Amino acid sequence: MLARVFSYGLRGVDGYPVMVELDMAGGLPGFTTVGLPDVAVRESRDRVTSAVRNSGYRFPSRRITVNLAPAQSRKEGSHFDLPIALAVLSASGQLPAGEWSQRYCFLGELALDGSLRPVRGILAMAAKAQSQGFAGMILPRENAAEAATTGLAAFGADSLKAVADFLAGEPGAALSAAQPGVQAQEERTASGRLDLSDVRGQALAKRALEVAAAGGHHVLLVGPPGAGKSMLARRLPGILPELSSGEAVETTRVHSVYEDRFRHGLVRQRPFRSPHHSASQTALIGGGPGARPGEVSLAHGGVLFLDELAEFGRAALEAMRQPMEDGRVVVARARATVEYPARFLLVGATNPCPCGWRGHPVRPCLCTPAALAKYQSRLSGPLLDRIDIQVGLSAVPFAHWAGTSESDGQPPSETSDQVRVRVKQARQRQRDRFGREDFALNAYIPPAELRRHCRLNPEGVALLGEAARKFGLSARSLDRVLRVARTVADLEANAGVTVRHLTEAMQYRCLDRWAQ
Repeated sequence: MLARVFSYGLRGVDGYPVMVELDMAGGLPGFTTVGLPDVAVRESRDRVTSAVRNSGYRFPSRRITVNLAPAQSRKEGSHFDLPIALAVLSASGQLPAGEWSQRYCFLGELALDGSLRPVRGILAMAAKAQSQGFAGMILPRENAAEAATTGLAAFGADSLKAVADFLAGEPGAALSAAQPGVQAQEERTASGRLDLSDVRGQALAKRALEVAAAGGHHVLLVGPPGAGKSMLARRLPGILPELSSGEAVETTRVHSVYEDRFRHGLVRQRPFRSPHHSASQTALIGGGPGARPGEVSLAHGGVLFLDELAEFGRAALEAMRQPMEDGRVVVARARATVEYPARFLLVGATNPCPCGWRGHPVRPCLCTPAALAKYQSRLSGPLLDRIDIQVGLSAVPFAHWAGTSESDGQPPSETSDQVRVRVKQARQRQRDRFGREDFALNAYIPPAELRRHCRLNPEGVALLGEAARKFGLSARSLDRVLRVARTVADLEANAGVTVRHLTEAMQYRCLDRWAQ
């Protein structure tokens, strides 16, 4: 007897159809799985055998061969358990044949008692199933809300018995259908509750974060310990606008592929990733078994905060150069090559020297010239060249730390909500101006279109020329100055880029020479 059941596999953040073919023949009892299965797929024979028996069905004592087509693609994960079990029941005559094998696709891990457990990567596979015209997807109840966000009819089930009864048309058998648009939102992260007004002083750094948030520019914060670098970085998500519907879907797809926990709907808050400086190149960029996404992809649509930037491995930092510029990362391995989105906002924070006190008004720097040169050489020129905004922070005066805006003469600090309003308005101006899907932020304006969107008058051209000669700015640096100036102009609702906008943008490149 031969049975066929539709399912899906994962390739990066994309799903692809998998036909589960099961042949039952005479001979010595056995269970063989072919089609490049990984360990989890091969072990499904034991889970399926116990689940079928404990669900009240008979497991046939026949020679069973399972083929997962296409055979040339490696199959990973435990979500093939449910379609394999249904193919066993169909081939053995315990589940009537019918249109269900063509109308529905199936995903889910089986426990030994026949109950269904949630799996990862549902959103990517459901999106592919929706595009291919399936009437619905049957999967674990915990995954149903995520699948329903694609518009596909998603039916959640608790057990193999419930699925089989539904397909057989048993009286009273029904599965719960998840409705799109009613998913619970992601809980607000701790970083989202932090407010920019908590940071005393550091007006220039706050302005730099506002410009970075408005245009999607990478930021480097350099200053002594306790100057507020980490506090500022952790408050950046609070001034970013919420994810759009398209961004939410793309971000959720990445997290759904990576995380083993299930979720109820889309990611609504922008990601904030802060890996430790001991993170490897694979952890940052992606790869390893299954070529899973790294931190640069998990931060897609949000913020990647690298504290103690100079302490990260040189190879890991250099590997970030391509995704910082292209907004994507290609993970190439011997068995698979996958592409992940990686359009994140990088915030790096580092001390100016090994002891941390270089440039401090009171505490002297104890580093030798050799130690200083070795420390600062950890951030290469090509890496710094890709960071649009570089700001030096000084120690916070006691009057700023202890006083109020009325007593210390400083203007009252703006809240994150106040800054977010300007950021949202600036981003809307960019979307209206570009009207394109491939880039909607100034940080990603292609060089071919940069001159059209950032026209300069003769005074601006002369100013850039003088800066290039005086500071040795590369062609990439000049392009990035123009992009930042365009963002400054958008924050002021100015259609053109003036000398004043260029001047502010150029002051953020001063740390290109921080090693001197």
